[in-house]
Order: sequence, then structure tokens, then C-alpha cells
Amino acid sequence: MTKRQHTKLVHEGKYVAEIDVEILDTGDGWSPYLSLEDAQKIDEVREALREGSLQRATKIARVFSLTPVSA
Repeated sequence: MTKRQHTKLVHEGKYVAEIDVEILDTGDGWSPYLSLEDAQKIDEVREALREGSLQRATKIARVFSLTPVSA
């Protein structure tokens, strides 16, 4: 089994969060995949952003605010 670091992006409303996760590759038909803890971490950040709880989201991930660009 090999493990590698990866950054997942979660976009919710006007925010984007970068979450550091570990990708597991076992070489079988279901890989690569995330650990249960990393999947729960992504879900928790997504839920916090939906609720507008930036303080909770920033404890787990790096959060950025999106600004529209007019052409």
C-alpha cells in the first residue's frame, strides 16, 4: 500500500477550502481512496461552510473567499 499527500478543494457558496488529505493506493480495484477520517474531515468542512461557521472550518482547512471578476 502506498500513501501520498493530496490537497482537496471544497467549494461551498462564496468560499473555497483547501484540505490536506492522504490518498491510499492498495493496487486493487477500489483504490485510490481516502481514509474514513479524511472523508469525515471533508464533510465537516463542507457542512461548516454551508452553515457560515468560518471559525469551525478554519480549524480544519485553509479557507478562501471568492470574489467575482467582472469583464
